[in-house]
Parts: sequence; structure tokens; C-alpha cells
Amino acid sequence: MSDAQNTPAPLSPAADGLPPAATPLTRAALEIDEYVAGLGWDKPARLFALVDSARLRRTDPAVAKQLGLEDETAGNLTPVEQDELPDGMALDEFLGTIAWPDMVTGCALVVERLMLPPGAEKSRPAGATEKQLADWVANHPSRQEVRITAAVLRDGKREIALRLREKDLAREVLTGPDLVPGLTKALLATFA
Repeated sequence: MSDAQNTPAPLSPAADGLPPAATPLTRAALEIDEYVAGLGWDKPARLFALVDSARLRRTDPAVAKQLGLEDETAGNLTPVEQDELPDGMALDEFLGTIAWPDMVTGCALVVERLMLPPGAEKSRPAGATEKQLADWVANHPSRQEVRITAAVLRDGKREIALRLREKDLAREVLTGPDLVPGLTKALLATFA
């Protein structure tokens, strides 16, 4: 589905017990978060195409069957995992190489990052290089390891599912469209 993709890999169904989500995009972000959570932490970034389930069933029944979409799922989005991101390529550089076919309604990206709480910027070392800043964040006593699932649609809708490593439970996942605006903006640019 992206230039780097060879064969779609289906996701396992979302785990029971996930809270109902208000929109198909939120449900897709939470489904991807739960799938990746089952793989554990300290994993590379993962990219997913989001396709309209009903449209996929109509246009490509064989793939829909492979993904377990034989029953009615109108209005739902099906995440299809893409090939691994290339080693050694910067994420923003990689995103600039993606070209999605019309069948793809949206996309999602999962990355692990370190985050600091609000106010931590006050103690940021002035004039530090990028490497020095990365070391400062990595060694900051208040740092939090997070997994970010950023999902967007062609029409500009966006959603984030954010999971803290120290609260690694589905019911503790934070959601919202503006939690990591730079990442959703970069994903939306893949549809430009």
C-alpha cells in the first residue's frame, strides 16, 4: 500500500475489554495500540494503512477474507500493517517517500519516545546540541517512556492513542486529536 509494502499483514482483532470509541478513527488507533502492546516494548516504529472495511470487501473480497472481514463492518477502518521502516533512515525522511493509493483512507504510525512533564523545559540546558538534548531527556529523573499511535484520515481527521510504559494497560491509554500535533501533521503530509 505504501511504496515500501509488499504484502498486507492482518492485525489480530482488538482485545475484548477495550472501551468503546466514539469514531472509527479512534477505534482504529486503539486497535493498533492494543495490537502493538501485545508485541511488547522497545520495538521499532510501525506503519499502518487504514482502509474502509466495507469498500475493501466490495473491491477485493480475497484480501478482505484474508483479513477476516467477511461480516458487515460498514464505517469501520481496517488497519493493514506495512513493511518495516528502513533501518538508519530518519522518520521524517521516510514519511516523505510514502505514496498511498486511492484505496487507503488513512494511515497510522506507532513510535516509542521519551516525554518530559510540563515545566521540565525550564531546566533545559541552554545552547545544547541535539545529542546533548537527547542525553538530557534520556537522563531526566521525570522522563516517561511512551508509545504513541498517531492515526490520520485523508480528510484531515486525526487521533492519538498514547500509552505510558509505567501504566501499560488498555484502560490507561490516553486519546485525543491534539496530543502530538507535529506527528499527525507529518502523517497528513503523506496524502498531499
